[in-house]
Amino acid sequence: MVLTAGASDSTIQRIAGLGCRVEREDELFAALDKLLSDPSGYGLFIMDADSFGGLTAGHRAFRLLGEVAQRVPVILYSAECREQVFPQGRDKPTVLRAPLSSISLRVGFEHALQARVSLYA
Repeated sequence: MVLTAGASDSTIQRIAGLGCRVEREDELFAALDKLLSDPSGYGLFIMDADSFGGLTAGHRAFRLLGEVAQRVPVILYSAECREQVFPQGRDKPTVLRAPLSSISLRVGFEHALQARVSLYA
């Protein structure tokens, strides 16, 4: 799922180009409700934090996901990001600098999904 109120179609197409079936949501609480109601229906949650108040709002949304964030990898992206974050566990989201480049999106995507990939290796 991609949560954004303003991502360009090219950003959505880049995400889809990584092999994702993209469901776009433009309302924060609707997206969180979908994830909390059926976390198994989503393999990744990507949030355009700038559309909802910046990185602080993105981290708050991550905390609201609670235990679901341990099962569904989360990527936040924001122009506020000065240093990209690739955490070792799922206790923190992957954070990327906006606008997303193809390279940073691919690296963030692979990092966020590394636990899932290793399950099938």
